[in-house]
Amino acid sequence: MSENSQILPDTVPEYLTRPVVIRAVDMRKGDSFRPHSHEWGQFTYSAKGVLNISTDFGHFTAPPAMAVWLPPGVAHSIHSVGAAEFRSIYVARHLVEGLPESCTVLAVDALLKNLILQAAAIPADWDEASPESRLMMVLLDRIRCSKQAPLHLPLPTDQRLRTVTSALLEDPTDRRVLEDHADFAGASARTLARLFKSETGMTFGEWRRQRVLLAALERLTENSSVTTVALELGYSSPSAFIAMFRQSLGMTPTQYISER
Repeated sequence: MSENSQILPDTVPEYLTRPVVIRAVDMRKGDSFRPHSHEWGQFTYSAKGVLNISTDFGHFTAPPAMAVWLPPGVAHSIHSVGAAEFRSIYVARHLVEGLPESCTVLAVDALLKNLILQAAAIPADWDEASPESRLMMVLLDRIRCSKQAPLHLPLPTDQRLRTVTSALLEDPTDRRVLEDHADFAGASARTLARLFKSETGMTFGEWRRQRVLLAALERLTENSSVTTVALELGYSSPSAFIAMFRQSLGMTPTQYISER
């Protein structure tokens, strides 16, 4: 955490006063919400800044053009990479039909972003037979139409493999190969490779590239240059980094920066 960051107080309500509730919190760099869960779904979005959301199932990153959908009952924690304008949409269980059944990163286009910002300005006690109510339902329909985004890092349950993934989560510039991790993990490189595929659906190389991509999004959002980010993350040249970024997200880092 940064010097001024803090664990934010748990202000999640005991129940929802409306079927859709918007919560707006401005977070400083390094601020966090402790792990918690609730009986309703949550669409976690930051109009500015990057949020990292952690669950037992994986690690999710949400830059401004993305959000994370959390189904009811999923325990999660939230961490702000930089200053963030956190906007959370709580959705009552009876309205989650049509939304993903598992934790998912979803794309936020210009229309959805504006709907979120408009909804956040509506009083919490909005009338359920009003234009505000209809806006909330349009907002939910737009979320249901959102495309999934590849910003998810599945986490293993095997503790030997967790040793490897924890090291990479802590330091995405870690370039050690599986043979180097084997002694610390307490398993052979061959066993670790098999576990990566069976528990995450990715090879070790694919999982590490995905971790680097998420780290790149964090750094780019904090206004680091493309060249600086590429070199910090171990790429021999900015062009190699740009190629990886384009292949993963369908845009260059410069295009990503201009759209956020």
